[in-house]
Amino acid sequence: MEKIAFRVEEMTCDHCALTIEKTLLKNPNVISARVSYARGAGEIEVKEPASFEELQKEVHEEGYELFPGDPASFGGPDVSSDTSLRHIVIIGAGSGAFAAALRASELGARVTLVERGTIGGTCVNVGCVPSKILIRQAHHVHQSMCPPFEGIRPTTPEFSAPLLKKQREGRVLELREEKYSRLLRDLPNVTFIEGTASFQSETVVLVRKKDGSEESLVADRILVATGSRPHVPEIPGLAGAPFWTSTEALFSNDVPKEMIILGGGFVALEIGQAMQRLGSRVTIIDRNPQILKRMDADIGKSLQTYLAGEGIRFLLNAKVLGVEFENGKFTLQLDGMTVEGDGCLVATGRTPNTFGLSLEKAGVITTQNGSIVVNDRLETNVPGIFAVGDCTNLPKFVYVSAASGTRAAINMMGKETANLDLSVLPEVIFTDPQVAVVGLSEADALSRGMEVDVRTVSLDQVPRALANFDTRGWVKMVAEKKTGRLIGVQVLAPEGGEVIQTAAMAIAGGRTVREIGDQFFPYLTMVESLKLCAQSFYKDVKQLSCCAG
Repeated sequence: MEKIAFRVEEMTCDHCALTIEKTLLKNPNVISARVSYARGAGEIEVKEPASFEELQKEVHEEGYELFPGDPASFGGPDVSSDTSLRHIVIIGAGSGAFAAALRASELGARVTLVERGTIGGTCVNVGCVPSKILIRQAHHVHQSMCPPFEGIRPTTPEFSAPLLKKQREGRVLELREEKYSRLLRDLPNVTFIEGTASFQSETVVLVRKKDGSEESLVADRILVATGSRPHVPEIPGLAGAPFWTSTEALFSNDVPKEMIILGGGFVALEIGQAMQRLGSRVTIIDRNPQILKRMDADIGKSLQTYLAGEGIRFLLNAKVLGVEFENGKFTLQLDGMTVEGDGCLVATGRTPNTFGLSLEKAGVITTQNGSIVVNDRLETNVPGIFAVGDCTNLPKFVYVSAASGTRAAINMMGKETANLDLSVLPEVIFTDPQVAVVGLSEADALSRGMEVDVRTVSLDQVPRALANFDTRGWVKMVAEKKTGRLIGVQVLAPEGGEVIQTAAMAIAGGRTVREIGDQFFPYLTMVESLKLCAQSFYKDVKQLSCCAG
């Protein structure tokens, strides 16, 4: 084998470099090719001594000129050791993919981003952003109808569902343009290709473009960030019915009069409460005996009580045997009863978008449901192939995806190692009251053989909640019994999501409940509930004055 370095003229962008690489690889004698637009140079590896004139001619036909060059012009004789020349192919263009592209570009890599759908991924387009807008819109309607203060007369506001939808869509478009499309245009080392990607080998990705053409991308590193899609269970009759997933629910022009929701997780509860507040009569059906099954049991029980108080009906531990749709009505057959409605939302989880990637051609291992298995460096079982986001076995949160993308980029560039530490991971569910948790629950700790102390303070002991005339919920702390070190916090409270990061930082810092109880917390704030709960480990907070330290 022989390496040949060269200079290139007439290149105007990174795509030119890709075109030259592709042209050179058509030569059966060329094993690998790397071309850098930024350096105006390249290097190929050939099986046997090659005619440089022949290579010049092939490239000239594409409109570029090759000249013999010193290996130093392309970063030295060993290109593989110069990480700034690495070609990284990223499959997907959501939060994790963009975080990786940004960092890899900063570190000097040449990045090719491949996306078959809408740029921005789930969060900005059909997930976090539109759902939180819908929730806030419904909140304002509810506040008008149920004000907490006696001096405000309840009113039934008039609202336009199409205008609410239009506002959600408008903000989605704004954020997609500002946080994704504009950034992409400003990244000189990132090439964007619209198309469907699949593996041909451990180092080659085939892209089928929208115009029907194909392109093979030879990569030094590959990142899979293809996200997930709503899971639809196999229930007789469901596939043929016009049910909604979260996507349709978030961008509907109308609010069903009677909404049936399958599922008892956060999507079902968030959208269910919003629809109830916008005038729908919501029934939530779940096969589990309690909602939010993976969380502290007290959270599910308390939240269900509050949601039921707003009129939501719960049918738990129930199995749907069949679905019928006729004359605009859904009829769901359960064991021993039927449920009818003019809308049906399926919110039973999500499925990783890994089907069709031909991962087997690269030897990448997945779980039974198709999730790509990665280690704490975000690398798969195949060296050089990484994965982040909802298509992996990692927690399904956009901030985990983005953090993973940044760390994966660092690891792909190989200049240092960046591990993903999930030991302190805050989580928020945007119902009202909100659910916010971090660290271990009491059950988690006991299952690990830990001895713990647990305290719960209801919001009727929190001055901010009393001033708001809204004392729904509580704060629970789990501490290591021997040391008093805080190891977990569960919050059920209005705007509880604004509280949980303080708890996360306390856990990450190894703080004890006494240290937290002795800290200054501003009065009146909801975050003061953490101080009060911490103090409850060693004093009776009911005997404290309003702002006692």
